[in-house]
Amino acid sequence: MSSRPATLQGNFPLDEFRSRLLAWYGENARDLPWRKDRDPYRVWISEIMLQQTRVAAVIEHYHRFLRRFPTVGKLAAARESSVLAAWSGLGYYRRARMLHAAAKVVAYKLGGEFPRTLAGWRDLPGIGPYTAAAMASIAFDEPAAAVDGNVERVIERIAGDGVSRRLLWKTAGRLLDRERPGDFNQAMMELGATVCTPRAPACLTCPVVELCATRGQRRANAKLRRQHKRQVHYALARRADAVFLVQRPADARLMAGMWELTEIGWPHQGGHSAGDGRKNSPAMELLFSLRHSITTTNYTVRVWRLEDEGRLAGEWVNARRLRKLALTGLARKILRRAGVLSKPALKL
Repeated sequence: MSSRPATLQGNFPLDEFRSRLLAWYGENARDLPWRKDRDPYRVWISEIMLQQTRVAAVIEHYHRFLRRFPTVGKLAAARESSVLAAWSGLGYYRRARMLHAAAKVVAYKLGGEFPRTLAGWRDLPGIGPYTAAAMASIAFDEPAAAVDGNVERVIERIAGDGVSRRLLWKTAGRLLDRERPGDFNQAMMELGATVCTPRAPACLTCPVVELCATRGQRRANAKLRRQHKRQVHYALARRADAVFLVQRPADARLMAGMWELTEIGWPHQGGHSAGDGRKNSPAMELLFSLRHSITTTNYTVRVWRLEDEGRLAGEWVNARRLRKLALTGLARKILRRAGVLSKPALKL
């Protein structure tokens, strides 16, 4: 066997690769709550939450979501606003809407039984090739390869000669252990997430380093997305046990129907410019600043005390309603920082 194979074609030692990877996964897999069993509902919730979201950010939301919607029937019967409220803080709210829509299909059309096949999962709202393959393999042992960003990176590095996007799924299928497809898919994802990382892969601890063509190097044309910086300003108005909020339009392109604080222009000395064009209001007091990131944009958020909401569109919301309200993640972060909304204790 060559010390550094240049391709996954030909004489690549598939059996050795699979056995090494699965043995490593058995010893080193992270203890994550959705791995306690193969309950399809719990696995499905985790897979949707983990799309474009770090594991560390998901765990608390996962427990809280399941406490509120412990079964697919409970999720299907819930109002969309309640689902969005439970999802708040995870972002990409279309995921929550599609999750809710798919739950209705499972509960009302499929008699509460989840699909057992790749094709069956693809028929559900919001389910793409990766999620369908992950669910069919992890929950039902269908030999379907699942390719997410972590798996793509592992395959590219193992192959070395450059695997086109068109051939990624075919290559993943060739590598797949058909006897233990769910464990193998999770092992590939785990390797990419914890060892074969984008910037500083821990090659010395990799169980398949001797079978890897690049040993940490990516293709020359791989590029990281450029991060942008932006400063935004929000007004916080409070009275008694209420806070002033605005609701995004139902047809908004992003976070439709979600509640948030009023975004304002840069407050001037002796006045400010609000979203409705109102100027020359009394000077505002800066309460605090915080950081917030969404995809490729890093925000510096300034929060100002607003004494009079005046003609701003919105409504006063009692603080007791906030926990069940569909707040944007940023609004929830601001209200917690301001002491208006407490962070719930995590009960495992």
